[in-house]
Amino acid sequence: MNLTILITIIAGSAGGFLLGYIVRKLIATRSVSSAEAKAEQIIHEAKSKEKETLLDAKDRALALMEEAKREEEARRRELSSMQDRLEKRESLFDQKLLDLENKQTSLAEKSKELDTVRESIQTIKLQQLEKLEKVAGLTQEAAKKVLLDNMEIRSKDDLLTRLRKLDDIASHEWDEKARHLLSLAMERCASNHAVETTTTSLTLTSDEMKGRIIGKEGRNIKTLEQLTGVEVIIDETPLTLMISGFSPIRRHLAKKALERLMVDGRIHPGRIEETVDQAKKEIALDMKKAGEEAAYDAGVAGLHPKLVQILGRMKYRTSYGQNVLSHSVEISHLSVLLAEELGGNVELARKGGLLHDIGKAVDHEIEGGHPKIGYDICKKFGLSEEVAQICLTHHDDHPEQLETVIVKVADALSGARPGARKDTYEQYLQRLGELEDIATSFDGIEKAYAIQAGREIRVFVTPNKVDDFRAHELAREIANRIEAELKYPGEIKVNVIRETRVIEYAR
Repeated sequence: MNLTILITIIAGSAGGFLLGYIVRKLIATRSVSSAEAKAEQIIHEAKSKEKETLLDAKDRALALMEEAKREEEARRRELSSMQDRLEKRESLFDQKLLDLENKQTSLAEKSKELDTVRESIQTIKLQQLEKLEKVAGLTQEAAKKVLLDNMEIRSKDDLLTRLRKLDDIASHEWDEKARHLLSLAMERCASNHAVETTTTSLTLTSDEMKGRIIGKEGRNIKTLEQLTGVEVIIDETPLTLMISGFSPIRRHLAKKALERLMVDGRIHPGRIEETVDQAKKEIALDMKKAGEEAAYDAGVAGLHPKLVQILGRMKYRTSYGQNVLSHSVEISHLSVLLAEELGGNVELARKGGLLHDIGKAVDHEIEGGHPKIGYDICKKFGLSEEVAQICLTHHDDHPEQLETVIVKVADALSGARPGARKDTYEQYLQRLGELEDIATSFDGIEKAYAIQAGREIRVFVTPNKVDDFRAHELAREIANRIEAELKYPGEIKVNVIRETRVIEYAR
């Protein structure tokens, strides 16, 4: 039974396999036929498109050929037109060339004619000059010299007239502007002046104190003079002694030390040395405080502490009797006012005005003039080149910076204030005498007078020896020599007067 079932199953499987094979073969045959049909259809469509593409390409080729023929025809016509124009231009150029050659030939002939005429004119001119020389009795060079001399005289008179007119107009206008600016600055800045000399007086508590200050065999006074570098003068004046010295700092140091010794009552060399050391410290603090107050008063901030200390030293420094620190603060204020009026750098003028004489604080200790010393100090403490240049060039005749000119004007203005500066009587008389001697040393000077406290020299010239033109030169020469030989505060006006008086009597 099982065998029969197994055989039946095997037979059924073989029949199913055979049937599946036959069905698959039929399906494959149909698929191949369908694919061949599609391939033939695709080939047919490709051939159709190929024919269409060839026809389209032929049409385009024909169109391009037609267009190329048209462009070639247009280019030929354009070339033909250009050739015609070139031929016409060539003919015109040939014609112009012929005309130019004709004109050149004509000009050459005229040039020869002109040369001939020029030679004849030169001959006639020479003949005329010979006749004129015979008639005038002068050669050509002599006549030219006479003519130039006459022209020089007339031109000189005209020039002098014009110079006087321009001087009057310019001096009037600039004087008005200068007076306006300076008056504004002076009205807005007022200051006091403390005048010091080379001696300082000290009031004593009693006449007995003189002997104590001198000490046994003068040892106390000698110790004090050695430590402070001053000379203590004790005379018959009651309750007073004099401290003499070139340096105001040393005089102030000695005065402060003596005041402390009189209060203490113990006066001997050891105590004097201690007191002088204490006074030095107090003066150092006082100078620093004075420098800070001056910088604050001038409105200058950011200065180096050591520079402020140097600035404070000027409290004990005078110039022509004028306190330099007060003078510097005043210059700072005046410079600010002038810079505001003239449109300058206000802050630069402020700082430059305060520090312009900083070199005077140490010029007794360092060799050189105070402008160069001030320049080195400014550079050492990191100030700008502009500020340093103000210190260096504020006494120059032609400073480059506007702010330097402003500080220079303010400096002269401060020194020219009544009572601002003073000389000793002998120096004053000597300076006036030297001023008049310089003026009278020139030729043609009749007399000279120094007036306005030496601020002006009035010079009278001999009219028949000095003309107006020479008078201008003489004023300039006198001014240059005064600048070179004399030292003076401010400026000196040189006024040269040429006056002609004609006297006749009616009888």
